[in-house]
Amino acid sequence: MKVLNGFNDPTCRGGFVAIGNFDGVHLGHRAMLGRLRARATEAKVPAITTLDRRLELIAACDVDCVIVYPTDRQLLQLSAREFFDQVIRDQLEVRGLVEGTNFCFGKNRGGTVELLTRWCDEAGMTCEIIPPVTHCGAAVSSSSIREQITRGDVAQAAEFLATPYSVSGIVAHGDARGAKIGFPTANIEQVETLLPADGVYAGRCHSAAGTFAAAINLGTNPTFGGMVRKFEAHLLEFAGDLYGQTVRVEWIERLRGTKPFSGIEELVGQLQHDVARTRELVRV
Repeated sequence: MKVLNGFNDPTCRGGFVAIGNFDGVHLGHRAMLGRLRARATEAKVPAITTLDRRLELIAACDVDCVIVYPTDRQLLQLSAREFFDQVIRDQLEVRGLVEGTNFCFGKNRGGTVELLTRWCDEAGMTCEIIPPVTHCGAAVSSSSIREQITRGDVAQAAEFLATPYSVSGIVAHGDARGAKIGFPTANIEQVETLLPADGVYAGRCHSAAGTFAAAINLGTNPTFGGMVRKFEAHLLEFAGDLYGQTVRVEWIERLRGTKPFSGIEELVGQLQHDVARTRELVRV
């Protein structure tokens, strides 16, 4: 948590705020702060991929170099013309550009592909605008992929991404209920990217110990009256300890939604079916 003594830090602007003395930080304060955190979380749109994963995927496309350009206040204040002149022409000394039809640049997204094409022509640069890519009649875009993931259609998202959707997180200690009924799970936390809709999925888990097929549960564990959303993966053919390790989970197919069961026996029967279906769907 950042502690400030004034209003000069631009990184703490544009968020959600609670104002008060907060002496004692009592239950009332905690309720308000909890709601504040929830509102901020609701307003934040999680990314589909982390920067590290994006770099991996870009490298697989045989790109020679990637520049991770700092998006600071100075950059955001550049007009479209200033961005073209200072960044594209002077700093990068670009010979040619390739962009999509919806590319915008500069302050307030003032730069369009039409302007870019004209300025490139004037500067002696080539500029190629790539038309939208479609798959099964639908336009492929980050927003459409985000919608697919949000509703749990990870198989369709994989087609648009040309690779299974994946997230990374840290394995933490859970309540160990799965181990008690014969289905130990890795309780995965600190996920920075978008998680799919609640449900049970067949997937794959990449860890330092190897890659394993995984039956994944995302939800509140209604059979046990759970209230906290958890992300758990039962790794098939694995025995060991992953606590504290970073793992990457690929989502292959949604098997079913979450639902309460009448008791342990019914739950175990369903889990056996989920594991069997995962074995059918996932190859490692």
